[in-house]
Amino acid sequence: MTTLNIGILAHVDAGKTSLTERLLFDAGAIHRLGSVDSGDTRTDTGRIERERGITVRTAVAPFRIGATRVNLIDTPGHADFVAEVERALSVLDGAVLVLSAVEGVQPHTRLLMRVLRRMRLPVLLFVNKTDRGGADPERVLDQVRRRLTDRVLALDTVREPGTRGARTLSCHWDDPGLAERAAELLAEEDDTLLAALVDDRPPPLGDALRENVRDQVGRGLLYPVLSGSAVTGAGIPELTAALTELLPATVRTDGSEEPHGTVFAIERSASGEKTGYLRLFSGRLAPRDRVRFERADPADGEPHQGRITYLEVAGSEGERGRSLTAGGIGRIRGLPGLRVGDRMGPPTVPVSLADPALESVVRPVRPQDSIRLHAALTALSDQDPLIRLRTVPGEGLSVLLHGEVQKEVVAATLADDFGVEAVFAPSSVVHTERPSGSGTAIEPIDLAREIGGPVTVGLRVDPGEEGSGVVFRRETELGALLAAYDHAVEDSVRDTLRQGLYGWPVTDCVVTLVRSGYIAPLTEAAHFRLLTPMVLMRALDAAGTRVHEPVREFELEVPDDALSAAVSHLHACGARVRDSVRTAEGWRVTGEIPVRGTDTFRTRLSGLSRGEGVWWTRPGGDRPVRGRAPRRTRTDGNPLNPEEYLVHLGNAGRTGIVG
Repeated sequence: MTTLNIGILAHVDAGKTSLTERLLFDAGAIHRLGSVDSGDTRTDTGRIERERGITVRTAVAPFRIGATRVNLIDTPGHADFVAEVERALSVLDGAVLVLSAVEGVQPHTRLLMRVLRRMRLPVLLFVNKTDRGGADPERVLDQVRRRLTDRVLALDTVREPGTRGARTLSCHWDDPGLAERAAELLAEEDDTLLAALVDDRPPPLGDALRENVRDQVGRGLLYPVLSGSAVTGAGIPELTAALTELLPATVRTDGSEEPHGTVFAIERSASGEKTGYLRLFSGRLAPRDRVRFERADPADGEPHQGRITYLEVAGSEGERGRSLTAGGIGRIRGLPGLRVGDRMGPPTVPVSLADPALESVVRPVRPQDSIRLHAALTALSDQDPLIRLRTVPGEGLSVLLHGEVQKEVVAATLADDFGVEAVFAPSSVVHTERPSGSGTAIEPIDLAREIGGPVTVGLRVDPGEEGSGVVFRRETELGALLAAYDHAVEDSVRDTLRQGLYGWPVTDCVVTLVRSGYIAPLTEAAHFRLLTPMVLMRALDAAGTRVHEPVREFELEVPDDALSAAVSHLHACGARVRDSVRTAEGWRVTGEIPVRGTDTFRTRLSGLSRGEGVWWTRPGGDRPVRGRAPRRTRTDGNPLNPEEYLVHLGNAGRTGIVG
């Protein structure tokens, strides 16, 4: 038995979910075809998914092709959820990238292809909707070669495209025409084949040709293109055959290796119990096994361990108690601390996920639901670690997100799954602060007794290395503080730096404890929690901070006559153009643009380019703000009050809880 884990990816409305339904139906996994328009598809189960006809969270649907168990992972298609797409890709054996035969290569298609190529994942391209009016598979294939990659091999042709009678004619592996086209591509990466072509020897045919294609597909060097329609079923048998013939499946082993896997999704039952989706890369797991998981980012917490109380292997529903073997996906329970991204053993594929760049304050419609709202958002942040929470004094909870659609999804999930109606404030861009110098503040016991208790705290703030986050160090004598007091100081430092001099989180900062003391009979850890924020903010004020804004790398393609206007509007939105290159269809412009300007430019682009402009962005880090630094404000427009924030920390310090 072999196992193949594949992902279905596409620009919104290319037919990704419909293709998923068709594959499941033709394989006998479902008894009738669901419809996106009717809202009854197997994988889009959330209300907003059904209503809007888009996939916004990862779903797993198993089926079989002969002796191969296929786990089909239907990933989000909207740009707001690219982070979840990248997470899912890290557990895949291969992917199907879906394009519309009508719209062709779209902006998000290009972004997805860049990610797939960067990760060297085996990919099949499927040109869908060949039966729709305006369908032109040949035009789309030309776009693929120009805009995605020229390493593509068409495996079929379409007769009568754009009609309900559109048919897909498959090329056979012993077809000399296919062999000649394939050989030209394969020879670029195969010296032996290149030598054969130079000597005028015939290219391989049949099984030999298929194995050569399979080899380069498996190494992410060649991309087969197939065509058809998920609605009529045309071309689907050929796509199904290509899944097992050209994508690399995992062969079941004896499971003697050490278990090694990754959690890529979390679900919660009505009672709040977590179910984790685990891809196992090696070894074997069984119910009652004890397991240890590491955080994907050590800064997110310590490793945790526990016993698996429930295990269900995807594709083996109704067969509880079976072991999960290498290549399989299992649903596991019994680990309340489980989070998306947790892993057993070393990571397999490094995945770099960008931090959210938008923030919105959320309040319950009914004030008495405040505690339930906090609990519900905490549960959602477990499902997606990139949804982060922060308490804003006098405002409520702040949620970090990737986009407006994601905010709609969170609101719908709160209402449907948790019964909490919530109101989100308009989104604002998240900035960060970094120290611009060094500063020290010390509060000795004599003065501190009137402020925070019978303790001494002295802190120095210095700039840290880029990407280092917050680093806490000690220059005091080893053992100068009891462990509980030392932890109280460090925890308070990290909590305090959630809001700097301008109200933004502080990062790339080194905080050093330079002096400490206490009067033994009179001191509690709460005294250090009360005093540390005050001392730290004084040291930070002495050091000074500089505000940075998030930016995105962009690539823009426009016709010749739209270049000047487009570049002018880019500059108006704060963009910095890095390069402009003439292409066969116009100009390609690259550079960086602040997040605050991306939506403005995107909405103007269609008018500037008569709808012909192509625009895509990806996270590009941040840069210092020019001119006057923006202060974080309340939803009423007034700036956050640092003194109120210190009072909030002080009240939290008395209980040892910081929101």
